[in-house]
Amino acid sequence: MEWKKIYLYRMTHIENIDHILKFGITHKNSQNNNPVYYSIGDSSLISTRNSFTLENGLKLGDYIPFYFGLRTPMLYVIQKGYNGVSLTSPEEIVYCVTNLHRLISSSIDFIYCDGHATDGFTNFYSAKDISKVEEQIDFEATNARYWNNENDLDFKRRKEAELLIANDLPPEHVIGFITYKESAKTKLLEKGVDENMVVVKPNYYF
Repeated sequence: MEWKKIYLYRMTHIENIDHILKFGITHKNSQNNNPVYYSIGDSSLISTRNSFTLENGLKLGDYIPFYFGLRTPMLYVIQKGYNGVSLTSPEEIVYCVTNLHRLISSSIDFIYCDGHATDGFTNFYSAKDISKVEEQIDFEATNARYWNNENDLDFKRRKEAELLIANDLPPEHVIGFITYKESAKTKLLEKGVDENMVVVKPNYYF
């Protein structure tokens, strides 16, 4: 299995990139956490995750979530400002990218799940199960452009499969950034991001 080709994506506000370049993607309880973090998520869902207890006794909100795919329902909500979430323009949203190879080779502690993390039908797995990830995660769903499927009502849940990191992800394990347009890429370059690490992919947004 080619771990390098299984990419993981975390969406963040472009104003968080300076901190990420210095400290990586940090846990909310980390000593290196971002004191001026720009949140773009659903506050009600964040609250739910903070109180959602996993089988290992930890809270879902104790982990840093990454998606296995792009163009998620959550991105749609953030871009459109639905469900009480403040609208964030795609120019301000950056995908931070890593891959399974980085996590496994560095013994970074993680768990993962085969669908929306708070859904009762979702199964959770530990890092020791990762050799079976291609059987456990529906990559056709995670990579799909859309999730409405009248013939498969579980498709949306599977599209939202996540990998959850227990601690900080050091900056050297962020292997790239995706932006909506060239102007956002320019901002990243001005912040010190290597040009080879930034790709512009408007089709990864809504």
